[in-house]
Amino acid sequence: MAESIPPSVPKALISALKRMFRPIIKLLVAKGIGLPALIEVLKGIYISVAQEEFPTNGRRTTDSRISLLTGVHRKDVKRLREDADESFVAPRSIGIGAMVIGRWLGSARTTDLQGAPLPLPRHADQPGGPSFDALVESVSTDVRPRAVLDEWLALGIARLDEKGRVVLNRAAFVPEKGLDEKAFYLGRNVHDHLAASVHNVLGGGNPMLERSVHYSGLTDESVKTIAETAERLGMQALLSINRLALELADKDKSTTDKSSLAGAKRVNFGLYLFHGAATLNGEAKDDSAK
Repeated sequence: MAESIPPSVPKALISALKRMFRPIIKLLVAKGIGLPALIEVLKGIYISVAQEEFPTNGRRTTDSRISLLTGVHRKDVKRLREDADESFVAPRSIGIGAMVIGRWLGSARTTDLQGAPLPLPRHADQPGGPSFDALVESVSTDVRPRAVLDEWLALGIARLDEKGRVVLNRAAFVPEKGLDEKAFYLGRNVHDHLAASVHNVLGGGNPMLERSVHYSGLTDESVKTIAETAERLGMQALLSINRLALELADKDKSTTDKSSLAGAKRVNFGLYLFHGAATLNGEAKDDSAK
């Protein structure tokens, strides 16, 4: 017998969940991941969230309590708790690569007046001058700059110009190739966007920034104009936040008050622009800012 949704659950929430899951289901179907496999994954996530987000005042959370909270059978709770593996590790190309690009875009020595990344020679033209190798070594001396460059060239993140300088293909770190890299950003960015939205819906203290502007009834040409403008202005915002965050991160690392770093936190600031069909499943037109 199918499990019914409790009458106490607001219909607006169910409608939002259905809308929210559509892109995920599209991805799963495209990659051959059926409902049984998804259910197994969801069981593990339910168990993990119950343990981490709903503790029992310092006492050990029992299988029975988790089963009661989540609806996952107690036998499955025991099995999945023992086999839990929630490792979410950035691919090697992102771990160092993201920091290198952050510094490339965050320094006045390696960007132009508009904040765009300058082409960098492999080696400094003069002692102390900017170079790709020096940039990589400022982040880590454990990885050879040539290895980073080869990986970037293979992924389409960078290219070499006619002078042999390294040119960043995009001001944002979005690999042209590499499923692992794209999947990592999917998991991190969508998680953080949803986490901010859920925080606001649950009323968890100060609201987090989560805003959008949405219009319908637009022609392809109008969408193109909006997309180009959004990318230009969005990149300006991202570059500004990147520079500020880099300055503050370096300042925090050098602080003598190490106690202030005890509860160190992370931030993730992003922008998005979607365009597609004017309506989805009978959605009413709603031209406004949120």
